[in-house]
Amino acid sequence: MGTRSDLGVLMLGLLVGFCLVFRCSATLWDTNALLVVNGSIRKMPETLFGVFFEEINHAGAGGLWAELVSNRGFESGGHHSPSIIDPWSIIGNDSLIKVSTEASSCFKRNPMALRMEVVCDGDCPLGGVGIYNPGYWGMNIEKGKTYNLVFYIRSLGSVNMSLSLTDSTGMQPLATTNIIKNDVSNWTKIVTKLEAKGSNSNGRLELKTDKKGVIWFDQVSLMPTDTYKGHGFRNDLFKMVADMKPAFIRFPGGCFVEGEYLRNAFRWKETVGAWEERPGHFGDVWFYWTDDGLGHYEFFQLAEDLGAAPIWVFNNGISHQESVDPAIIMPFVQEALDGIEFARGDSNSTWGSVRAAMGHPDPFDLKYVAIGNEDCGKKYYRENYLQFYAAIRKAYPDIKMISNCDGSRVKLDHPADMYDFHIYSDARTVFSMANTFDRTSRVGPKAFVSEYAVTGDDAGLGSLLASLAEAGFLIGLEKNSDIVEMASYAPLFVNTNDKRWKPDAIVFDSSQSYGTPSYWMQHFFKDSNGATLLNSTLQANASNTLAASAIVFQDPLSKKNNLRIKAVNFGSSTVSLKILIDGLDPNLLDTSGTQTVLTSANVKDENSFANPKKIIPVTSLVEKAGRNMDVVLLPHSLTCFDVLMKSGIAEITSTTEDKSYISSM
Repeated sequence: MGTRSDLGVLMLGLLVGFCLVFRCSATLWDTNALLVVNGSIRKMPETLFGVFFEEINHAGAGGLWAELVSNRGFESGGHHSPSIIDPWSIIGNDSLIKVSTEASSCFKRNPMALRMEVVCDGDCPLGGVGIYNPGYWGMNIEKGKTYNLVFYIRSLGSVNMSLSLTDSTGMQPLATTNIIKNDVSNWTKIVTKLEAKGSNSNGRLELKTDKKGVIWFDQVSLMPTDTYKGHGFRNDLFKMVADMKPAFIRFPGGCFVEGEYLRNAFRWKETVGAWEERPGHFGDVWFYWTDDGLGHYEFFQLAEDLGAAPIWVFNNGISHQESVDPAIIMPFVQEALDGIEFARGDSNSTWGSVRAAMGHPDPFDLKYVAIGNEDCGKKYYRENYLQFYAAIRKAYPDIKMISNCDGSRVKLDHPADMYDFHIYSDARTVFSMANTFDRTSRVGPKAFVSEYAVTGDDAGLGSLLASLAEAGFLIGLEKNSDIVEMASYAPLFVNTNDKRWKPDAIVFDSSQSYGTPSYWMQHFFKDSNGATLLNSTLQANASNTLAASAIVFQDPLSKKNNLRIKAVNFGSSTVSLKILIDGLDPNLLDTSGTQTVLTSANVKDENSFANPKKIIPVTSLVEKAGRNMDVVLLPHSLTCFDVLMKSGIAEITSTTEDKSYISSM
């Protein structure tokens, strides 16, 4: 038997349906959608919405990681001589300078070094000859900023070098210093600073001399001194992620973790310790070299700086082309255990001491690990998974483990705390998947929707249409947050010069960035983490193009509670929406509020560097807020209505019936 509130909702639904059929003319009957919100409440997970970082599209190398030199260790051409040194190039012609690589480095794990032979003697061009590095499609050099330059050098004679930052042609000097060293017969570390006297977003680093002889270079690094907290993260990109208030960050992949072949997979042990000693690797899924300056330690530091729970995805012995036999999987299991110890171990433990030596004596707060990425259907996944699961559960019983196998329709045949769910499709399909978890069992592992996005023609490079479909899908996740623990969009970043995957949330180049509509859409959900979900019922003649939810969240600054109603109009017609807050004391809600809308003139509109704010949330005041609200949903729009609550949510009940409202119909 239903409650009186249930009967009220039923009566309202019948009356609205009657009106839609017979085209009633009174004020209420002109309304073509009704949202009834009542006080049956449930707290949503604190971890519901976060971000997923993968090294794809040069998201880290040439992106969030602020290192300006590309191929700083001359390793990307391979361990043979001579090899390609791209993007390094020479200053001067081949008759004046000769360069090649050779395995003569002082670092065992990255043996390659650059040999530069200067042939000219007294007749070198003005300014000398040498080598330059343009970084990742140009270095962003800003006037007044200081840059740390570090490199290793060796020569049989003395050296006199000019170290400069210039424009892309080398004609405009931006910063210059000189070094003179009489004895560098052994590898010598050079540390200096360059202060920019001018600005250029397409700059380069030059190392020049006019002295005849041979000089060897290795591990050349140029970093801005003003990275976030000095931790190496590019400020503007870090801020864009931080502004999303992510509850978690999943890293470092994605397919980047697997590799096309295991020899090119992300192996965390090769990414910790001194940056000079990291060998780097070629990501053969996304086809570019990374020096792994953004490594295992830095990912955990990133999570801590964001205030987000780290979710480490580790390689489980599977690549796109290979699967390790269960009989010999234990070295991979031990590598995973060691990786957890690096994050959580005491500073006196084997791997915890490595973390401490890198500057973080206290453990990181690692509570989640994912055993592989998209590997469920691959050979040996389940057999190997069970060995990982047993070993981790024994050593770290509190860690939650995430399976790659989808448990939304069929019960998993192996133990797990969560299961991974990925969805990439067209806009209509993604919008319609709002009810995907409606029929999922409420018993067993919870869902982690770690990758979702609209792709293909509907998405373009990041369209309004894509963001609206995704918003409808997320509203469905909110309503199923009793069994959906986490969700994150993918991918997070794209360097506009290397669009391996599209669309993406944040687009950038060396000096600027903007958010796509999907980025801004996620801002509508960032206050849902830990918020209280209210039951809501939507009645409409176009229910297949509408989605709505209601929550109560606490403003982190004012500490006051707010009622938020989000609504997606996925259709091409304006919708008049009547909102009824059932069972709420009218005195609990403020009489005014705010309305925030994400929309544009054309559903396929996109943001760009030329117009980065074409589609962004626009907020305005709502003067007549309260228990009953008449609002308008623009065609193809995402709207949220926020109303300040004068008290807590305990006063919301589901035992009253709005008789006055019903009688007014």
